[in-house]
Amino acid sequence: QVQLVESGGGSVQAGGSLRLSCEVSGDVYSTVCMYWVRQAPGKEREGVARITRSGSSTTYGDSVKGRFTISQDKAKNTVYLQMNSLKPEDTAMYYCAADRSCRWFTGIANCDYWGQGTQVTVSS
Repeated sequence: QVQLVESGGGSVQAGGSLRLSCEVSGDVYSTVCMYWVRQAPGKEREGVARITRSGSSTTYGDSVKGRFTISQDKAKNTVYLQMNSLKPEDTAMYYCAADRSCRWFTGIANCDYWGQGTQVTVSS
């Protein structure tokens, strides 16, 4: 089993920045890819960013490219999401997810492990 705990959410004005953290514990070596996923009220879950645990290869959703950066500190078993130039449409609950394989964002709902989420609110 893998446990994921997110932190770092909050309220910020448009144009501001936030950094989310996801602490990973348990059977961390079983995970191949880590994700940040968001869901706004009334909208479908959206893959935001993905990173491979082995080589740190990254992938981003089109809506966040150039503004968000996913990274990891393997020594701390922590995955980060640096969010810059935030927009009101970035407002959502942000979840950390882990999978024993690597999925395209279209299959993200089937990730093996999920955190409880952290709320990000961007005001105009």
